[in-house]
Amino acid sequence: MLPATHALLSRWTPATQTTRGVTIVFSGQECGIVVGMLISGVLCDHGFAGGWPSVFYVFGTVGGVWSFAWFLLCSDSPSTHPRISTAEREYLEAVVGTFNDSVERSKKPWRKIFTSGPLLACCVAKFAHNWGYHTLLDGLPLFYYDVLGFNMSKNGLLASLPFLVACIMIMVSGQLADWLRAPGRLSTTTVRKIFAVCGLILPSVFFILSGFLGCSRGLQVLTMIMAMGCAAFVWSCVTVNSLDLSVIHAATLLGITNSTATLASIAAPLTIGALTYSSTRAQWRLVFYITVAVEWFGATVYLLFGSGELQDWQNDAKPV
Repeated sequence: MLPATHALLSRWTPATQTTRGVTIVFSGQECGIVVGMLISGVLCDHGFAGGWPSVFYVFGTVGGVWSFAWFLLCSDSPSTHPRISTAEREYLEAVVGTFNDSVERSKKPWRKIFTSGPLLACCVAKFAHNWGYHTLLDGLPLFYYDVLGFNMSKNGLLASLPFLVACIMIMVSGQLADWLRAPGRLSTTTVRKIFAVCGLILPSVFFILSGFLGCSRGLQVLTMIMAMGCAAFVWSCVTVNSLDLSVIHAATLLGITNSTATLASIAAPLTIGALTYSSTRAQWRLVFYITVAVEWFGATVYLLFGSGELQDWQNDAKPV
């Protein structure tokens, strides 16, 4: 689904508003996590079918309803949308342009794509971001339950708060990034690097701080909220960067970066499981320190090799 969103955004979003468009769309992911955590905690304690199975029934049904709406309302481009006005269609085609399907389905310049320094840097940064993201997404409920002693219902509420803040901050960062990219201000490359560094380095500060707060419930919860809020800034870099590097191949590039990031989605929970076998504060401190190291590495690589400029290999596409 994620590459499909970039394929659509490349046809519907003006180049000056790509960060706004992407962050508004992807903020829905954080909103879904908030709702999911809140409802899941309640369903596990009070739901039907034995409690926890009801979580799968409820969200499976919601996913089916959403899929119906997707197929009913979604269109490839403004030119094929049956319900927008003529004025809106003409405006979008003027600022975004029209697309040649034969070019988008062309033979990809795979060698140049996989040896592209900016793309590889984006892969590393997205891997680092996903490591920190899944440390919170997968580990936070366990940390709150085992170390801080919250019950399941309260756990769902408190574990969702960082993602509620992230939902808001993702949209704020998108607005700020595109404002900074406006003519006469900063280049797209500079903006992407600033947001990558802020979104990876600032959360690591709070991860380090968390290791010294002991079992102070209020401070621990606040620290995790701040970490996720700061991490939202990196969405205005790694998630949008595919559209910077190549509009034609944006969906393919997001698929590549997301596949790389998925490795972190697998490795981070496995690391948590391997290190927190007794769920002591010392073990969780080590988990957070490893996350810090990964995030600093990702920030450094993107700062050195990242780019927000259109790559010359975009024009190497050959219609099939």
